[in-house]
Amino acid sequence: MPKYMEQKAVPYTTAQLYALVADVGSYPKFLPWCVGARVRKNDGHEMVADLTIGFKIFRESFTSRVTLHPPEGDGPCSILVTYENGPFKYLNNSWNFSPREQGSVVDFYVDFEFKNVILQKAIGVVFTEAVNLMVNAFLKRAAKVYGVQGAIGAAGTLAV
Repeated sequence: MPKYMEQKAVPYTTAQLYALVADVGSYPKFLPWCVGARVRKNDGHEMVADLTIGFKIFRESFTSRVTLHPPEGDGPCSILVTYENGPFKYLNNSWNFSPREQGSVVDFYVDFEFKNVILQKAIGVVFTEAVNLMVNAFLKRAAKVYGVQGAIGAAGTLAV
């Protein structure tokens, strides 16, 4: 499966972005194809969560272990996701947030492969579009929760 990496400057603090991504229980409210979320464990440093994704005739649930590195003040922070069980051969996902003068820089990475060949081929055709849609869903959620905070400089503007 192709890997997806993106770096984007956004007008939100690292603490705001971290809180948004770490709120796994809210994913069904805004994340495309996420039809269910359950956090089984969260001690502030590690989380075990079940997500259910659905698209047309496909519906799959999986469990992830999420390692949380919260910000100290508005310093850098990260969220690392590893696969526990479900329909994937593997899943690796990371969010890294670094402060900048006006907002933060988000480094996003995802790489996964489904066990089911039919599902893998179906997602392979639209992989980049699908991941782009998911990343933008987080940015739209940030705008809704924290407000649109204006231009972010040379790196572009927040599209909501």
